[in-house]
Amino acid sequence: MRDTDPTGQVWDAVVVGAGQAGLSASYHLTRLGVAHVVLDADAAPGGAWQHRWDSLTMRDVHGVAALPDAEALPESDERANVAVPAYFARYEAAHDLPVVRPVQVRQVRPLDADPAGLLEVEAPEGAWRTRTLVSATGTWTRPFVPTYPGAATFLGEQLHTHDYRGAEAFRGRTVLVVGGGASAVQLLGELAPLTRTVWVTRRPPVWRTDDFSPDRGREAVAMVADRVRRGLPPRSVVSVTGLALRPQEREAERLGAYRRRPMFERIEPDGVRWSDGSFAAVDVILWATGFRPVLTHLAPLRLRSEQGGIQLDEAGTTAVRDPRVQLVGYGPSASTIGANRAGRVAARAVTRWLAEHPAPVRA
Repeated sequence: MRDTDPTGQVWDAVVVGAGQAGLSASYHLTRLGVAHVVLDADAAPGGAWQHRWDSLTMRDVHGVAALPDAEALPESDERANVAVPAYFARYEAAHDLPVVRPVQVRQVRPLDADPAGLLEVEAPEGAWRTRTLVSATGTWTRPFVPTYPGAATFLGEQLHTHDYRGAEAFRGRTVLVVGGGASAVQLLGELAPLTRTVWVTRRPPVWRTDDFSPDRGREAVAMVADRVRRGLPPRSVVSVTGLALRPQEREAERLGAYRRRPMFERIEPDGVRWSDGSFAAVDVILWATGFRPVLTHLAPLRLRSEQGGIQLDEAGTTAVRDPRVQLVGYGPSASTIGANRAGRVAARAVTRWLAEHPAPVRA
């Protein structure tokens, strides 16, 4: 951690978050000579990866793209919550990135009504003044659990993917997995050999039967990018690519874990009931229902559109309502590959803004 006095310096940029997107942005800002600081909420490097469950290995993850000017992490049986944080830590040190932690950013507000004026980044640890902002806060701290009738009456255990710590904790129990995304498929792959599972989704899952090509990936990213250009809340890239089983999930398939049922109507003390009256007794409800972008710190800037999302420009990182603000790891850049590109695009946008809005000369 660098010693930084948050009271006297006016930065050209402040980056909030030191995950993949934040580190990429900091790397490119450094190369472009932009005076900046990275404020990270965690006490140690690693972003959200340090909080993943122990059974998740580098062979299980869907690929962690190499950070700029660095080698990629190989597939291995090493725990992802160890390997990726160590990789991030080495990267921060190798490139001397100006990360300050832990800093719990609460809000970013304009200091005055001047659209080219300073922003203040406020946290219990201090306040940082800056000409531009790069928000790289991701989604990990905002798990989404839908509201269902009777949820408060359930006598078993309820948890979100955010709090999952491995299948062993549920050995011999009946686990209801809710959610139609890649994380639900992966968790069922772990749970089915050790537990009895029930899988429910709102919509029938769409299974990918062909190889996932780069063209398919670009099409998926383009669909998400179109949403944020229109100011709509983003969908995840994975949600439009379809699902596929990996070799480590074939045993769960054999056990019938991927025979999906539609969403239940209500939750009861001992299980869930469907609209046709059928009932399943379960011990655990695991909500694999995704995450929402962490954006509350940006509320004072009033960036949301009437459609509920933050509208971004054609390049995919600049907030249309306040071009001082860049969002990385949001919408089309919410993947490790997308985050790398967004970090570069955001850094260039910052330099353009700084060039077009020179700082006033102080006496």
